[in-house]
Amino acid sequence: MNLTVNGKVYSFEAEPDMPLLWALRDILDIKGPKFGCGAGLCGACTVIIDGQAVRSCQIPAADVTSEIRTIDGLANNDGTLHPVQQAWMDEQVAQCGYCQAGQIMNAVALLETNPQPSDADIDGAMAGNLCRCGTYPRIRAAIKRAANEMAGT
Repeated sequence: MNLTVNGKVYSFEAEPDMPLLWALRDILDIKGPKFGCGAGLCGACTVIIDGQAVRSCQIPAADVTSEIRTIDGLANNDGTLHPVQQAWMDEQVAQCGYCQAGQIMNAVALLETNPQPSDADIDGAMAGNLCRCGTYPRIRAAIKRAANEMAGT
């Protein structure tokens, strides 16, 4: 099986029905996507494929033919954070942090398709990512901050 993750091609052996999340974490040692519920309901395992935020626990790794982006590959090579990551820091979004990789990946996918989302757009796009700490107002503020940064305003 071959997967391209964050610009790097990996070749490995795995069962054809192995969820992408397990291939990423257990075989490729890419730990950004987290196991949360295993049913695609919490969003902790969110990655971006073809510009769409997807739940990696629900997709067989063998079915993925496009590049996979994880939080592990968002920062620039020089260590500069992606604007969404920086906004998360600036707005002090994280508390326990467990859901944050999935939240950030979902926010990146949102801003790539809708660079200036309304509150309703943000709430709708982020509804599938759960945060047990309840930092939803800070998540929305961080997405707005990142949108403004990416737009240069």
